[in-house]
Amino acid sequence: MNLKYIKSLIREERYRLTQHAEKEREADKITIREIEQALLSHPCEIIEKYPNDPRGESCLILGFTQEQKPIHVVCGIQEEGFLVIITVYRPDPNLWTDYRKRRE
Repeated sequence: MNLKYIKSLIREERYRLTQHAEKEREADKITIREIEQALLSHPCEIIEKYPNDPRGESCLILGFTQEQKPIHVVCGIQEEGFLVIITVYRPDPNLWTDYRKRRE
């Protein structure tokens, strides 16, 4: 997974959200614009990689909205050159250290 390529797909609007991602987005009141902002943000980074995901290689990305609200996005690339957003949520600080590492 390449962050530069992921950002280019977002800029070109070559992405889609799964039904699960839509459900989670609505539950956490995250707008599409906030997802785009988070994935295009400068401090955006891949914090976990899932090379053996049964749906295909995917990763967990931490990004920030313009208001500096953290958002986690799990996504993968389809063969057709589309980014698939598998899930999206606002990370719970009780479960994450600095939004980057899972608490044990």
